[in-house]
Amino acid sequence: MTKVIKIKSGSKFEDMASYSRLVAVNDLIFVSNTAGRDPDTKEIPEEIVEQTLQVFTNIERALAAAGSCLADVVAIRVYVQDPADGDAVGAVLGQKFRGIDPACTMTCPPLGSMAYKVEMDVTAYRGASAARVDRIDLAP
Repeated sequence: MTKVIKIKSGSKFEDMASYSRLVAVNDLIFVSNTAGRDPDTKEIPEEIVEQTLQVFTNIERALAAAGSCLADVVAIRVYVQDPADGDAVGAVLGQKFRGIDPACTMTCPPLGSMAYKVEMDVTAYRGASAARVDRIDLAP
């Protein structure tokens, strides 16, 4: 039987637009586009690295509530407001995903507010972190 979990983080936007921070269908997990707003203080860090780290904190919190973790992430989409911030965001991605190596897309569209310098959404598969991985390098 299919099991669906829907997690709300308390964001006013989730209620306004009627969506969940995370939806899991059996072991397949989708985390909605997530900004770097601290859910407790409602503050958004000014500095791009700190904002990116807060995005990861928010995503990890949602994944943990569903019995998953960052190591289960199989795909990530990253939205960076200013292309000049791409390398700084990429460095944080490297810190967080080294050895996990999910599929990744980074793009630079306008975001919902100028306060948001980076947003991300992820797809995870509960248990992927414990799976055997075959790595294939296509580089010559």
